[in-house]
Amino acid sequence: MTALDIEHTDIMPTNIGVSQKDSIPSKGIAPPGRASAVTRVLTRKQKAAIIVRLLLAEGAVLALQDLPEGLQAELIRQMSDLRYIDRATLKSVIDEFVHEIEDIGLAFPGGIEGTLSILDGAISPSTAARMRKMAGVQLTGDPWATIAGLDPELLLNILKTESTEIAAVLLSKLKVSVAAELLGQLSGPRARKVAYAVSQTGAIAPDVVERIGRSLADQLGTQPPKAFDDGPVERVGAILNASPAATRDDVLDGLDQDDTIFATAVRKAIFTFADIPARIAPTDIPKVTRDVDQAVLVTALVAATGDLEPIAEFILGAISKRMSEQIREEMTERGDVKPKEGEAAMAAIVVQIRELEAAGEITLIADDDDE
Repeated sequence: MTALDIEHTDIMPTNIGVSQKDSIPSKGIAPPGRASAVTRVLTRKQKAAIIVRLLLAEGAVLALQDLPEGLQAELIRQMSDLRYIDRATLKSVIDEFVHEIEDIGLAFPGGIEGTLSILDGAISPSTAARMRKMAGVQLTGDPWATIAGLDPELLLNILKTESTEIAAVLLSKLKVSVAAELLGQLSGPRARKVAYAVSQTGAIAPDVVERIGRSLADQLGTQPPKAFDDGPVERVGAILNASPAATRDDVLDGLDQDDTIFATAVRKAIFTFADIPARIAPTDIPKVTRDVDQAVLVTALVAATGDLEPIAEFILGAISKRMSEQIREEMTERGDVKPKEGEAAMAAIVVQIRELEAAGEITLIADDDDE
């Protein structure tokens, strides 16, 4: 049972200002051997309080925090005013509630934010962002639950740029594992200041913490949607992976001159034919060669001369003896290979490796520099 179910019945109407004259008497059924019980006259708000009390007593988990604050406050007032309910009245309220629930065919969340949550993944991020901006959407429910589901990179930026006190509150509201990971990515002095500030958060009032959460959720929710799924390092790395070696080396040399840090990151993101022995386990090589056209494999191995010759031997040594002997015979028959043909064949093998990695069939060994 969710708060949405309760909110969309007459027992918990959206209009919490129902007057006493709208009260509907609950007609109970007297137990056998007793005279007809006189049931109490209850308002719909009182009936809602009874249902909530009953469900909580039965151990149900109710997402009451998703109700508007006005409804939550009214529910508290109604529950505090009630003392006891006789069995006949309780049964009548339950019957009415069940009847109204069964009559609901489909419930909509109400409001732009709730609708966008349902449509998440079905509409483009740009459309969702535009609708939020046009409607001036105010977040409902627990803002910290929204923040917890955001990209850690966004949260890291908040920890770096916001005041120490705000960063401390944010860190305190995240899961311990996430908070530890983000804290480890801060600079030493900043991490120490934020960690100390966490120790001072105990005296912050709950409503202040909620306002901070809503402000951060609103700020993070208005971030412009990303035009690209991958970051610039991954995109440049993927492009250079498929580029000829001469082009790749020339671009990397240029990047070294313009932005050494970016160039270093791109080099780590690049995977080339020469990286095979260091990044792929010998047991995974048969998976790679299995789906590569044998003529392409032979061409790549023939072209692997000089510094690349150990790579060819690594591949041949990782496949079955019979297959290795067969490929060596074909390499002898193949003769010389033009540089462009060799590079194209090596690139095809690299593409196959990347596809297997993306599919989860193989795992690349981490680069020593990344550990």
